[in-house]
Amino acid sequence: MENQFIKTVLAAVNDIFFSAKINEAAKRAGVTLKYVTTEKDLFEHAKADPALIIFDLNFEAVRPIESIRKLKGTDELKHISLLGYLSHVQIELQRLAQEAGCDAVMPRSEFSKNLSQILMRHSGAGA
Repeated sequence: MENQFIKTVLAAVNDIFFSAKINEAAKRAGVTLKYVTTEKDLFEHAKADPALIIFDLNFEAVRPIESIRKLKGTDELKHISLLGYLSHVQIELQRLAQEAGCDAVMPRSEFSKNLSQILMRHSGAGA
């Protein structure tokens, strides 16, 4: 019964550096973190209603733009918060992610700097 209060965050991320940062921030925020490495894996885990899905918008194995579009186009899943990060020079990719329905898109540096606060906000802690 108490597990229903532990929020889950999905991470479609394959960069070891960012995975380590996300792991540490998730521990501090008290969220369960699950990594997905394929589009199929992403949608299977999304059905469990995570509080947030983090996308490395350059992780092509999960087809991020197409996956964001599908998530936001599916009634049972469109309420899930989606956050994407990318290089600050990838203006076109940012535009595509926003048009697909990504709730927040930010440069890697901003994502990295604000990661703890982002996960705390989605953990339900202090809410």
